[in-house]
Amino acid sequence: MVRWGRLFDWDGRDRRHLHHEFQALLPTRRNNVVPSPFPAKEVTKVALRLKHQIEQVIPCELDECTVTKPHSSIITHAVVNTAKQAGGEEYAACVVYCLLVAKKWFTIQAHHELWDADMHRVRSVACEIIAKRIIEEEEDQQYLLEQVLLKRYSIYVNEEDTLPANAVERAVDLHALTVIGSSGYQKCIAYLWRGWLVQDDDDPSRFVDYHEKTNTNYWAHFNPDRLRVPRYQNNVQIAFSFIYLALYTAAVNTINPSGDLDIVEGLLYLSTLGFICEEVSKFWKIGRYYFGFWNAFNSTLYTLLTVSFVLRMVALAHPMGDVKRGHFNELSYNFLAFTAPMFWGRLVLYLDSFRFFGAMLVVLKVMMKESLIFFALLIFILVGFLQAFVGLDQVDNKLTATTFILQAMANAIMQSPDFSGFDNYAPPFGIILYYIYTFVIMVVLLNILIALYNSAYEDITDNAVDEYMALFAQKTMQFVRAPDENVFIAPLNVIEIVCLILPFEWWLPDATYAKLNDYIMLVIYSPLLLITAILETQQAHLVRKNRKRGEEYDDVIEEWEQMDGELDFEGEGWHKKVEDSRPNVETDAAILEIRELRAEIKELRELVSQKGTGHGHGGG
Repeated sequence: MVRWGRLFDWDGRDRRHLHHEFQALLPTRRNNVVPSPFPAKEVTKVALRLKHQIEQVIPCELDECTVTKPHSSIITHAVVNTAKQAGGEEYAACVVYCLLVAKKWFTIQAHHELWDADMHRVRSVACEIIAKRIIEEEEDQQYLLEQVLLKRYSIYVNEEDTLPANAVERAVDLHALTVIGSSGYQKCIAYLWRGWLVQDDDDPSRFVDYHEKTNTNYWAHFNPDRLRVPRYQNNVQIAFSFIYLALYTAAVNTINPSGDLDIVEGLLYLSTLGFICEEVSKFWKIGRYYFGFWNAFNSTLYTLLTVSFVLRMVALAHPMGDVKRGHFNELSYNFLAFTAPMFWGRLVLYLDSFRFFGAMLVVLKVMMKESLIFFALLIFILVGFLQAFVGLDQVDNKLTATTFILQAMANAIMQSPDFSGFDNYAPPFGIILYYIYTFVIMVVLLNILIALYNSAYEDITDNAVDEYMALFAQKTMQFVRAPDENVFIAPLNVIEIVCLILPFEWWLPDATYAKLNDYIMLVIYSPLLLITAILETQQAHLVRKNRKRGEEYDDVIEEWEQMDGELDFEGEGWHKKVEDSRPNVETDAAILEIRELRAEIKELRELVSQKGTGHGHGGG
C-alpha cells in the first residue's frame, strides 16, 4: 500500500486527458512524479511532425486493409524511415511514444469530425503500423526496452506538461492491439512479468535490468523486494482467492444455530475487510476512472458480506434464546448463502493470466458494454408501457393490480409471458397492449441483444490472440505502473494497516519505517520466498547458459534447433535452390508482370533503335 501521506489527487487537466482517451485502463503512479527526460515541448513537436507526415501519407479516405496488409504500398520502408527521423538523433527514442500520441489525436478527431471519421481512423491505424515496424526493426534490444518502450515522456498541453507515461502504458491505455502484438513489445512485457526489468530505485522513471538474474546463489533471491514482481503478485492473489473461497465454503456449510462467530467466519469477515480496504485505497488513489464492471461486481459481493456481518452482530446483541436473535442470525446466513455464485464467479477475475479465461473475460467485458444499448432502449419502453398499464388500472381512481402488472412485464422480459390475467383487464385495451409489449420485448429488443452479443463475440474471437496479449499487458502494467512501496497483498493489508500504518507511519522516519516494513514482509512471506528463490535460482542457471551461447535470456532450444550446427545450407547448395524457387510475396503478381513487360518493351525499343541507326548509316 502506498503511504497515505504521499498521495495526491488528479487535477482537472489530467481528468480531461483521460476523458479524451475514452477509458483509463491502468492506474497511474501518484507519488514522486518524475519529470520527462526530454522537454515536453520537444516531444510534442516530434508528435506534431509525425501527425503531419501521416496526414500527407493518407490525404484521403482509404480502405483500412490497404494500410494494414503486409508489404503495404502506403506504409512503405521510406515512410517508416522518415518517421524514424522525426525526432532526429537527440529525440529518436520518443518516436514510438509520439506515434501513439498522434494515434490518440486522430482518434479524438474521428470522434469530433464525424464527416471524416473513417479517414481519421485509418490514420490512427497507420500510426500503429509504423510504430510496430519501428519496434520490430530495432536491433538493439536494451535500447528498445529501456529507452523506446519504458522511458516515460510528457507532452505539452494547455501550457502545462502532462504526467509522464511510456509507450508500453500508452499502448495499453489506447488499446493499440497492433503495437501490443509486436515482438519487441511482448518481449518487454515478458521481462516485466518475470521481474527481469525493474524500476530503478534512484530514478523511478527508468527501468533497468535485474542484476541478480544470473546469480545462482539461493540467498541472493531471498528478498522481500522480489514480491513486487508481477508474476509473484499474481500467483499470490490466485492463492488467496482460493483460500478465500475455501473459508466461505467452510463458513456457509457449518451453521451455528446459537449465532456465535467461529474461527472460520472470523477469518472470512477479516479477509473481506482487507479486500474492502484495498478497493477503497485504489478508488481513492485513481478516482472514478478505476470503477469498472469487475469493481462493481466485487463491491456488490463485499457489500452483501458486510450486511451479513452486521446482521450477525445485531443477532449477538440479543440474549440467547431470544426470537430476534434467531431471526437476525437466520437472515445473516441467508445473505451469506446468497453470495455463493459471486464467490465462484470472482475466481475468473484472477485467472485471466491464463489464455482461455483471459479471452472469455474480454468477450464478457465487451458484451456488458453492448448491453448498455439494450438496457437504454428497454428502460424507455418499460416506463412507457408501465405508465399505460397503470393508467388503465386507475381509471376508477384505484390502483389494485400494480404487483400483477410488474410481474407480467418481468415475465415477458424473461421470455415467459402470461396472457391469462389480461382477459378482464380493461378489455380490450389491456390484452392488446400486453400483446404489443410482448412483441416489442421478445421479438425486437431481445433479438437486438442477441445480435449485439453475437457481433461482440465474433469481433473478439476473430482477434482473440491480440486481445489476450492486450489483457495480459494491462494486467502486467497494473502491477508495474503504480507499484506499492510495500507489497501487502489483500487480505494481508489488514496487518499493514493495524500493525504498521496506524501505530508507526505517522511518526517514524522514512528510512526506519521502510526497514520495519521489510522485516514484517520477510516474516509474513517467508514460506513464499523459499519457493520463489528456488524458481529464480533455476532461472539463473538457464539465463547463464543462454548468455554463454550468445542467445537471449529467455531462449529455449527447440527440437528443430538441436542439429543446427550439423547443417550447412550454403555449402550444400540448398540455400541457392530455395532462393531460386521462392515466390516474391512482397510485390503483387500483376505488378511483377507489368515490370517484366516494361523490361521487354525497353529491350524492343533498344533493338528497333539499333536497327534504325543501322539503316540510316547504310543509306548514307
